[in-house]
Amino acid sequence: MTDDNRPPLVLLHGLTFDTRQWDPVRRELAAIEPARPVLALNLPGHGDAPRLPSYDMAEVADVVHEQVTGEGLVQPIVVGHSVGAVVATTYAARHPVRGVVNLDQILLPGPFGAAVRQAEPTLRGPDWRQVWDGMLAGMGIEALPAEARQIVTTATDPRPDLLLGYWGEILRGSDEGISAERQRDLRSIGERGIPYRWVTSSEPPPRYLTWLTETLPEVVVTVLPGSHFPHLAEPATIARLLATVGYR
Repeated sequence: MTDDNRPPLVLLHGLTFDTRQWDPVRRELAAIEPARPVLALNLPGHGDAPRLPSYDMAEVADVVHEQVTGEGLVQPIVVGHSVGAVVATTYAARHPVRGVVNLDQILLPGPFGAAVRQAEPTLRGPDWRQVWDGMLAGMGIEALPAEARQIVTTATDPRPDLLLGYWGEILRGSDEGISAERQRDLRSIGERGIPYRWVTSSEPPPRYLTWLTETLPEVVVTVLPGSHFPHLAEPATIARLLATVGYR
């Protein structure tokens, strides 16, 4: 912990990407909180991080915790984008944190889960890239600033083992089972009084929002319209938000 009681930030990128996703936000954070510890990590199987035989969310969260403690950090604010937000939520349910920030990730499979299950045969074949490219096409990349577009298109290494691995809980599990696990995690977070902030790029589906707020009544929802990459679209806004989370 820093002398002025600012909890460290741990930044977790989305699926197929790496720590370069956080460069714009880190520049903004350095300008407004130059002394604050910020640790951007490559998730297992990404960048220079070792691949794992399984990318079970709890196992990934435990690997992240080993890296966090290895850096001497305690009770961080864990910030996750996309699947990194699922990891951040799982992490916070199992390890000491001061806050969670979820950047544009709905925690239930819903229509996305149905699409992944339908695409599984293609993901296991030579045309797997069509699935990923189709998903990218709906992420609002064209609306990003030039530097951000370059980061999204170059700081990435999509592979079928990553897609099948990180989507494994969807492919192997049921919506009901995943919902029950997420509820346990969110209730653990809520019972310990851990702040949880969800930044979403569109108005939340009413049914999902009801589920979320009933499970975690203290959740704070911020709608930041635009791209699936709010930390790249508006890094200054996200940096200012991070500067306010987790204080006691």
